[in-house]
Amino acid sequence: MAAAATPTRTFPPTRTPLNRTRPFSHFSRLRCSAGAKAPILTASNLTDPSPAFRSLTAFAPATVANLGPGFDFLGCAVGGGLGDTVTVSVDPAVAPGTLSIAEISGSSSASKLRRDPLWNCAGIAGIAAMRMLGVRSVGLSLSLHKGLPLGSGLGSSAASAAAAALAVSELFGDCLTPDELVLAGLESEKKVSGYHADNVGPSILGGFVLIRSYDPFEIIQLEFPHDRDLFFVLVSPEFEAPTKKMREALPANIPMKDHIRNSSQAAALVAAVVQGNVRVLGSAMAADAIVEPRRAPLIPGMVSVKKAAMEAGAFGCTISGSGPTAVAVIDEEEKGNEIALRMVEAFTKEGNLQSIATVAKLDRVGARVIGTEAA
Repeated sequence: MAAAATPTRTFPPTRTPLNRTRPFSHFSRLRCSAGAKAPILTASNLTDPSPAFRSLTAFAPATVANLGPGFDFLGCAVGGGLGDTVTVSVDPAVAPGTLSIAEISGSSSASKLRRDPLWNCAGIAGIAAMRMLGVRSVGLSLSLHKGLPLGSGLGSSAASAAAAALAVSELFGDCLTPDELVLAGLESEKKVSGYHADNVGPSILGGFVLIRSYDPFEIIQLEFPHDRDLFFVLVSPEFEAPTKKMREALPANIPMKDHIRNSSQAAALVAAVVQGNVRVLGSAMAADAIVEPRRAPLIPGMVSVKKAAMEAGAFGCTISGSGPTAVAVIDEEEKGNEIALRMVEAFTKEGNLQSIATVAKLDRVGARVIGTEAA
């Protein structure tokens, strides 16, 4: 029997510790004001909580947004150790109630990031989480290690935001609900790359997610069956595709036939996820008629890379997020490695770009704590 999508809830969700091995199972309908500069954030605890740890480190995984026809409303988290790490510490040198970024390290592009917490995705999400908690008596310092390159199409900004929001919440004893963590990360995404949760949602929650509505905000987790194999072939070329630039390439209006086609393919993709049908998932993912045709020509070699993936046996291939990473899906790891080789060759031959490939499973856990230091 096919697995069912996890239902949304209309009352506060059960709080679930984030250093976990299973995905969240409860979600609530959260409201945001249309056109507001930031989401309306409801604090879970405004009593100025005391830190449970002196220092805490969290990791949040890379994500694949859109999944072809699901532009801005479908996404999933991927494994393989891809992601960002944030350490948050109680720091007497930082003014109470504020957050300072002490260090940014990692990928070569990390040097481009600003240390001003009001203009850094990890800083913005960390501050949002502090505000939701009502933290006033201690100051925090934050260190960000970028495992993901900027503009990769793998949810780089979202991974930083997700790890920061979780780290702050867990530093004070797991005070924020999963929904609140997503909203804290979404506040960061809104300022840095646009108001969309198809990266930060799965980075926090793990697995596949569907954003049913942005006003009011409502997110649904889709559970892929545990007894089915699913592998993502991720090939990232040495080419930066800024989200803002890639969004500017999108059409202001679309033909009704394209709308109908994409709607049906997105519905098929959701059904394939909960049924564990990787073949249908791949074919639906590859069938985007609106976004991919506009973005693919902006990434050297992308059209040929998709063709190479399909000819090598991939069930489907598309652009991950806004690119330039190409993502293909398959149900066998060994076959995934063969597909990756063909995709890398296509980027080199047709796009004149060097690239790196990773074959990864679905990350079902999402953001998690990986280290603590007692208070």
